[in-house]
Amino acid sequence: MNIDIIGDIHGCFDEFVRLTKKLDYSWETGFPIHPKGRKLAFIGDLTDRGPNSLQVIEIVYTLVCEKKDAFYVPGNHCNKLYRFFLGNKVQITHGLETTVAEWQALDPSKQTQIKQKFIKLYEDAPLYQILDNGKLILAHAGIKESLIGKNSAKVKTFVLYGDITGETHENGRPVRKDWAVHYKGEAWIVYGHTPVKEVRKVGRTYNIDTGAVFGNKLSSLRYPDMEIVDVESSMPYIEDRFRALE
Repeated sequence: MNIDIIGDIHGCFDEFVRLTKKLDYSWETGFPIHPKGRKLAFIGDLTDRGPNSLQVIEIVYTLVCEKKDAFYVPGNHCNKLYRFFLGNKVQITHGLETTVAEWQALDPSKQTQIKQKFIKLYEDAPLYQILDNGKLILAHAGIKESLIGKNSAKVKTFVLYGDITGETHENGRPVRKDWAVHYKGEAWIVYGHTPVKEVRKVGRTYNIDTGAVFGNKLSSLRYPDMEIVDVESSMPYIEDRFRALE
């Protein structure tokens, strides 16, 4: 199984195109195809904060739902956008406002089309993916070994938000424990959610969210090669978005 796993895109569509081209994908058909049959995988947070969230949704929907040629697991931003599209009451903050503004600028028929695509993409997705006969796990914020193979409210909270304690920092951000340092499993776990300046390998885990939307890089992990391929971001650099776990 040959997969190229893409970190949190957050609406950075141009960086996504550049990264896939660097990974030798062709866009001649309007979406990325690899000449040697490699597949893309997305670890959530496709949207919010970046300039082109809806383009990202459309391409990922095409690859995952129509072509059945890619893998996707949702992130916390995906979950919030899903709840917005369902008509649930959500706070349109923390980046969601950028995606909502893009969507509201469309004509009504296009709005319906995008909403239906994203709802299907989200509802068809597992909370996390176990691939390559159990050797590879994709989970947006990671997953503890004891939770692998389970599906529950606790698992959903963990894979969307990480190992949160319920406490918050002075700036309001949740306190998150560093689950990866305690992971002793055999499967590789590839995740994102917490922006890091360089891809972070701890044991058999990789955090590949290198903060594209915060001006750093959009990164990918080539599996099973375990090679990092990245592109520089065109977004303004925001230093304080990169933080250590507890």
